Amino acid sequence: MKQYVIAGASSGIGLELASKLLAEGHKVIGLNRQPGPLEGQSNYIHYPIDFTTTELTFPALDGALDGLVYCPGSIVLKPFRSLKEEDYLSDFRINFLGAVALIKQYLPLLQQAQQASIVLFSTVAVQTGMAFHASIAASKGAVEGLCRSMAAEFAPKIRVNAIAPSLTQTPLAEKLLNTEQKIQGANERHPLKQLGTASELASAAKWLLESSWISGQVIKVDGGISSLR
Repeated sequence: MKQYVIAGASSGIGLELASKLLAEGHKVIGLNRQPGPLEGQSNYIHYPIDFTTTELTFPALDGALDGLVYCPGSIVLKPFRSLKEEDYLSDFRINFLGAVALIKQYLPLLQQAQQASIVLFSTVAVQTGMAFHASIAASKGAVEGLCRSMAAEFAPKIRVNAIAPSLTQTPLAEKLLNTEQKIQGANERHPLKQLGTASELASAAKWLLESSWISGQVIKVDGGISSLR
């Protein structure tokens, strides 16, 4: 049995990933505002943490950590002229600084594992310019830089990778996909004519947790939107 920390395990991709790991008999520690559907399930422990706040207090954990996944994020889509400093700071806090604080807290436990893995989340908008994405792309760009820097620094003991998804059907994207017209339009923008699902992204994250020869990579799971025309 391995032990994993998942920030944001109460919904969306984090919930799907936690469910997959628990189904294989692993222990999952979920750090979320709410316990979520996994509360009471064997091998799952929830600690209440809100990654949108400036003061983060993490629980003391015992034993080596085999993996850490940071799923909290934001989707702030505004014209550049409408973005305020608070928008950039809010996106940077939840997408970047929360991940930094979490990794710093549990780095000693990750180092205790025979080989550990960190998985972060970026967005396809970092490497594919998209209108109205200035704030979120800037903060996720910092995540990609962090990923590669840590991968170099922590090798060979700890692998660090990131996933850059396109629009995915999760609670976070609900406002962008709350009508059939919006869903159909989003499907049509992707070469594969469909949106990603939380389960598909969770499978990619699980693969990165388990793959022993991948580090410093930003994996695009985006329906082909970044490379195909």
